[in-house]
Amino acid sequence: MTNKDFTKLVEQYERFVFTICYQFTKDCEEAQNLSQETFLSAYYHIDNCDPKSYKPYLARIAANKAKDYLKSAYQRHVLIGQDDMLGEISSNQTPDTLYLEKETISEIREKIYALREPYQKVSILYFLQEKSVDEISKQLKR
Repeated sequence: MTNKDFTKLVEQYERFVFTICYQFTKDCEEAQNLSQETFLSAYYHIDNCDPKSYKPYLARIAANKAKDYLKSAYQRHVLIGQDDMLGEISSNQTPDTLYLEKETISEIREKIYALREPYQKVSILYFLQEKSVDEISKQLKR
């Protein structure tokens, strides 16, 4: 496939691929990044695909890229939560990433503590202490 043909393919399916990525992530910027990764991956392996199957081929790549992103985002969230509780620094994070993540956590905490009651107490139990709805109900005797 020539570069010109691939450019036409991208133009034809860019909205389709973006939509798939967005449906998974619900984040416009991340969906754009994942769309680019999808087309980059497709570019390297397009010769292995039958031209009649380009659309499902791109859909599968986009879905897999989005699923991989969600897995890594969940993993980062879990690690941040553990680091925040334990006061440890994860060795796989760069200092700027760590700083931004800590700032985000700090901002969320500030917003939760700024809430009026009863929202503040419930939010602390749910978001910060990660209690289940049943545990919160029992603790608040409701």
